Amino acid sequence: MLAREEYVEQAYFFRRLAEQLGQNSPAQDVLAIVREEILATTKLPLAIDFMLSELRHAGAFASAMRKLEHYFTPFQSFVIGAAEDEHGRFDLRVALEVLRREAEYRSDDPSPQGVFLYQFESLCRNRLGYDQGLDAVALDPTFDDRWRRWIGDVRRQVRLIDIADLIYVASDYYGLVQRQRGGQPTDAPVTGEGAPIVSDADPATDTTAAAAEPLFGEREGRIALANRRKDPMVLFASLHRQLGYPEVPRPKFADQSEELLPMLARRMERLETRLKLWEEEHRGGIDLSQFYEPPD
Repeated sequence: MLAREEYVEQAYFFRRLAEQLGQNSPAQDVLAIVREEILATTKLPLAIDFMLSELRHAGAFASAMRKLEHYFTPFQSFVIGAAEDEHGRFDLRVALEVLRREAEYRSDDPSPQGVFLYQFESLCRNRLGYDQGLDAVALDPTFDDRWRRWIGDVRRQVRLIDIADLIYVASDYYGLVQRQRGGQPTDAPVTGEGAPIVSDADPATDTTAAAAEPLFGEREGRIALANRRKDPMVLFASLHRQLGYPEVPRPKFADQSEELLPMLARRMERLETRLKLWEEEHRGGIDLSQFYEPPD
């Protein structure tokens, strides 16, 4: 984990980088300009120097961030790499906004639960892939060995079991419900009233899913149980409202209303030209001399 001032400068760096790239400025010039604005007492200017050298040789940011694994997390490198992929549709400006909000959250007493939920929602909302994405999440220095083992279980089960079930079983609320039932083993998750919920793929039947010590609190477990069999985005929205976890930015679509009138004007000009040629053809033929250049 880095010092707080490092994450503050990272958030500023990602924001300024997105603003300058949105103006179609060359990336090398942008890095050189933003470097002068970064606080010199941090290590970020040294990282920007290395990124600038790597950009001139390789033409990419992600390769430089992977080599600076002691400063940038694997998740940050993965997000930038996905944005630079020629076959993907992930916008670089959205990727920079994702990293900016994550850096802001890390600068203000982050929790492992909030970091995981933010990174997992980023993978879901932008369709970045679970295999490589969760591998990068597990290598984050925020998580200890228990978290890494659980994230590995999520990576293997996320396509079979709902994320709400996985969070519920790994929460303190799941243990509370079991103690209220007298400690009897169950073969299905239960509701707050104690009635079992039967599902085809039940996380309670998987002994590896339930951790000896809960990774999530009671409130996360209640919210996850209330959002079973729903869209995961509904679960994430509930966590944002109730617990104040950071929200993943959504891609912004370009507003084409400003270009609509010039486009219609050009089409009207083409229609007038075609109509004029059609009238001349019916009058006796098109006078091609009007298209000739006058002699010198």
